[in-house]
Amino acid sequence: MALEHDLEDIRSGIKAGRFVSEAAVSQGIVLRILHALGWQTYDTQTVCPEYSLSGRRVDFALCHPPGKPAAFVEVKQLGQTDGAERQLFEYAFHAGIPMAILTDGQEWNFFLPGEQGDYGERRVYKLDIVGREISECVERLQRYLRHEAVVSGEAIRAARQDYMNVAKERQIRSSLPVAWEQLVKDEDDLLIEIIADKVENLCGFKPDPDTVAKFLRSRVQLTKTLAVSDHAQSAEGRIERPVGLPDRASGAPPSGADSLSTVGFVLDGRFYSARNARDVLVRTFDALAERDSTFLERFASLPKHGRTRRYVARTPEELYPGRADLAREHSARLKSGWWIGTNVSRATIKRIIEMAGDVVGLKYGASLKVNLGE
Repeated sequence: MALEHDLEDIRSGIKAGRFVSEAAVSQGIVLRILHALGWQTYDTQTVCPEYSLSGRRVDFALCHPPGKPAAFVEVKQLGQTDGAERQLFEYAFHAGIPMAILTDGQEWNFFLPGEQGDYGERRVYKLDIVGREISECVERLQRYLRHEAVVSGEAIRAARQDYMNVAKERQIRSSLPVAWEQLVKDEDDLLIEIIADKVENLCGFKPDPDTVAKFLRSRVQLTKTLAVSDHAQSAEGRIERPVGLPDRASGAPPSGADSLSTVGFVLDGRFYSARNARDVLVRTFDALAERDSTFLERFASLPKHGRTRRYVARTPEELYPGRADLAREHSARLKSGWWIGTNVSRATIKRIIEMAGDVVGLKYGASLKVNLGE
């Protein structure tokens, strides 16, 4: 294949230092590759050198039909492309050119100037013809620069598809830490259960949900602290790492209503004491069921409880589908005969009680107050 042979020879030339100027890069690399890709490099109406645009000049305009640019190519001396994107983007933007290529002969940067983002985000692909496999170099150059592909519009369609894939991947990467932090902040039931099960598999002891939630919060806090430290590292490049974790991570579940100093809850002005957070949950549901005989039925009919389970049900098995161990060990029977799941963290207990208040028309923190303890 002509292009493959040309690339092999060009790679050898780059390594040998044959291309010592911008002119050498243009003639010995860029025009040679364009010719191998089907461009009539001798036709200055098709491959137009020093294309003039409002007093500015672009090294090459690839034209179709003749004289009408479809892509701009800006050439720099080897290793001298830094900062050249701005000038190239201005040229392409004013001319309405959909694709722009910046190259120093070795590194080829393919841009879509009309898309969103900064210069780097509008780069579709960065190709190092020395560092990459020859097969990949051939595939990418043909995908974006083959004459027939540019003429038919196939090249720009492929570039836009690749841009969308890159943009999607970038959005996914930026959203992953946000999703993780939200799961930890919400003390997601499924996440906590998966980690607790793994700990039990490793050591034979299963941590309670609050222990897992506290650990996850501490890791999120540590990650944030390290990120700040990395950003503020010293001029010598040293990073001051925290020597330990805070005793209580920010975002820890609140202790409850301001007026309560004892574990328990207040319903319609009456205080009910409890032994711990899970006892608060059970006793609150008992009290609400006594207050309103339809409460449990209405709560159970809510379209969403936890991610994979119900918070209240007629039987323990309905609380933890497929988990007989949890149904056996982490469910409590209410006075009414219904069952409530207790394998939940303090933050989830607070959320469940808020849901219960909504069902019976009580405002959480006013008519219904809780203190879940530490």
